[in-house]
Amino acid sequence: MTEKGKIILRLASGDALRHVDNSLILSFGGRRNVLSTSVYGGGYREDLTAAWNLDMSRDVQGMAASSYEAYLRQTAGRLGLDPEHTTGMGTSAHMENAAVETLSYQGLTVTAISTGGVEANGGRVGDPAQFFQPCAKPCPGTINLMLCIDADLPSGTLARALVTCTEAKVAALQELMADSRYSSGLATGSGTDQTILVANSESQLCLDDAGKHSKLGELIGRTVIAAVKGGMANQHGLTPERQHDLLRRLRRFGVTEETIWDACERLFPDEAVPKERFLAALRTISVSSPLLSEGALYVHLIDERHWGLLEEKETRDAALRILRELASSYGLSPPAELPEPYPMALELLLARIAHHQLYVEGQVI
Repeated sequence: MTEKGKIILRLASGDALRHVDNSLILSFGGRRNVLSTSVYGGGYREDLTAAWNLDMSRDVQGMAASSYEAYLRQTAGRLGLDPEHTTGMGTSAHMENAAVETLSYQGLTVTAISTGGVEANGGRVGDPAQFFQPCAKPCPGTINLMLCIDADLPSGTLARALVTCTEAKVAALQELMADSRYSSGLATGSGTDQTILVANSESQLCLDDAGKHSKLGELIGRTVIAAVKGGMANQHGLTPERQHDLLRRLRRFGVTEETIWDACERLFPDEAVPKERFLAALRTISVSSPLLSEGALYVHLIDERHWGLLEEKETRDAALRILRELASSYGLSPPAELPEPYPMALELLLARIAHHQLYVEGQVI
């Protein structure tokens, strides 16, 4: 069977990565041990010839199959692959936004290929959920990973590598302070993430440890963290620079531009405050110190209280100190007490600060 597409990357194992239409296809150059979370060709397999990732948002043929699994099987045939000996994943992320990271140590090479993000579908494990049937298009937040290890791994070690890979994905999201869209928690992934691990069973290098104490575990962690961050930056622009914004840090608590504007109207009912200028002032201060740096500490206090790491009184005392310091920094009278709940207290202060920034000697800027 003739393989489609131009090779965009040749891995150390000899496997070839191709961009074909709206998919990325990893064709194996020999025998591979594969562990896939996909409903199609998933589980532990030793008889696969390829793995692939599909951008379903650009699939002009749509989902004519009876199920998501049947759809993926049909897609394999359309891609010129053997449907019985491949595994694949679907997403709404674009394949040109994929990020690829490779690291080597002595004779070991690890490559991570990631697409997707958590802007629309990010969630924290344990969030409230509802049962749903697979639909034609997964939510656009899906993080799909292909992790390629140029070493022979026993099946148990490959399973451990999946754990390390998942930990690395969570670490990437933590480092970006990505928020859940279903709770006030930090995201640990999306509800539709998928991962395919590929080990080279023909390699002379055999490893039996993929945990954090091993070099293999280290390389998995570093490549996956970098690839996940790169994929999210390419797909949605989710970067440390974009997260340098207190409004983005607060949205998981329901604090938004609109709720802060509503707070301003409640605080200053007799003033004709120009909304667009108010929001412009709010956006300016939300990315500036001391509001961003102190506000980030305030948000972390809320998390630590929620996790049970801080007691109520010490949380309230610390939160009130931060609010008073912020108010003083902007020339405002400090709050005498801390309103409930914690996010509302910061919301009210944000409204006061943005309102204050609008006026210089009684004139609207």
